Amino acid sequence: MSTEALRIVWIYPDLLSTYGDRGNLLILARRAADRGIPVETYEIRSDQRMPNGADIYLIGGGEDGPQALAAQRLLADGGLHQAVARGASVLSICAGYQLLGHSFYAKGAKCAGLGLLDISSDRGETRAVGELRGDIDPRLGLPPLTGFENHGGRTHVGQHAAPLARVTGGIGNDGQTEGAWAGKILGTYSHGPALARNPAIADLLLRWSTGADRLAPLDDSWTEQLRNERLTAASPARPV
Repeated sequence: MSTEALRIVWIYPDLLSTYGDRGNLLILARRAADRGIPVETYEIRSDQRMPNGADIYLIGGGEDGPQALAAQRLLADGGLHQAVARGASVLSICAGYQLLGHSFYAKGAKCAGLGLLDISSDRGETRAVGELRGDIDPRLGLPPLTGFENHGGRTHVGQHAAPLARVTGGIGNDGQTEGAWAGKILGTYSHGPALARNPAIADLLLRWSTGADRLAPLDDSWTEQLRNERLTAASPARPV
């Protein structure tokens, strides 16, 4: 990998890629390129070594079996842990979000997670399916979250992480909070893909990775129309 371009890695697209999660890679690369930031993108399959020198890592959603296998291979590989230790940013979606925690359930069995985010996940009595909406932690300075959720898990956020958002529609973690973050790691149940609906999160990752306090503005007028329509469509938060 060169040291001049922003390096973005999509983790295990052969195992974890549902609901258009590849779009997160495309959107990040495009929003960087539109600002004149050189970009290199890498799609690392589960039979390849995980590079530890990239700037942003993306991990998507998937079914139970691939989720458990991905966790096993990432633990054995160690490359993502090394990248996080040196300050890389991570965006994790749904199954990818759960496996960053201490533990999660797949096919009824408790599985060890990567321990990169202080969360743990178990199974809910009902499946969370539908529009998701929430007010993002004000410390991140971002507009409300919007997305589509489809998961059977319930996630508990520990003392060394914070909820990404407070739910105003849908279920998220538990009907009250959605996602989690700590340092430069973000996790969410939001599909859509997440960055298509939430370009401000993409820009946050770019700022973290470039060290820029602010980025040149882009024309997001079409995206704002989509966001407003989807935020309106999200139902009020409902019991777990």
